Amino acid sequence: MFTERVEFQGPHGKLAAKLDMPEGTPRAYGVFAHCFTCSKDVLAANRICHGLAERGVAMLRFDFAGLGASAGNFADTNFSSNVEDLIAVAGFLREHFDAPRLLVGHSMGGTAVLAAAHRVPESRAVVTIASPSDPHYVVDKLLSEHLDTLAQLGEARVKLAGRDFQIRQQFVEDATQHALSERIAHLGRALMVMHAPNDDTVDIANAQRIVELAQYPKSFVSLDGMDHLVTGREDAAQVAAMIAAWSARYIGTA
Repeated sequence: MFTERVEFQGPHGKLAAKLDMPEGTPRAYGVFAHCFTCSKDVLAANRICHGLAERGVAMLRFDFAGLGASAGNFADTNFSSNVEDLIAVAGFLREHFDAPRLLVGHSMGGTAVLAAAHRVPESRAVVTIASPSDPHYVVDKLLSEHLDTLAQLGEARVKLAGRDFQIRQQFVEDATQHALSERIAHLGRALMVMHAPNDDTVDIANAQRIVELAQYPKSFVSLDGMDHLVTGREDAAQVAAMIAAWSARYIGTA
């Protein structure tokens, strides 16, 4: 396995990414969307993509606009821009390698994958890991105490995962505009929902909601004992192994 750094133009400026490649010809290509305010180099993204590459699936993990090494101002981004970034990433793979047949998203990245899948026609399998069933969950869970300030002043400084981020009212308004229940119900792809029962960041009720809405083929995997960020090395390896085994029937072989 080896990793190649790539950069390409996204809808909001340069997007920075890493392509984790298997030895030999990949049996398929996939995209990994990281968690809210994280980056492509967060432990879960790094380890899960490495694990999939070792099993023959080339994975492109990228920084959403305004995060990591990608261009843009985080305060200008929202759920819609994340979806647009995902579609641009799929387009880059399609043009330079092969279109992604596997879409994997962690936390809010998984929510974005659910919203974007129908615009990646070659995708055959979708995986969410500890993901909200609706983008407004982030507003309700993480921004609730700042909503008055956002409404009055238009922006607020919010501490997320130990770091300060500037959030604007447009982020809140955009989150309310996405009715993901219809997208999930008509996903048209095989779906695997992975979630830890004791996740204290995104309640497992979100996973139950996604599974209830989705049509078959769908699977639920309980990530017993794992934390929201899947920080354990063995945990990430197990997640990668399960994704590889499950998705093989849908994404095919080289």
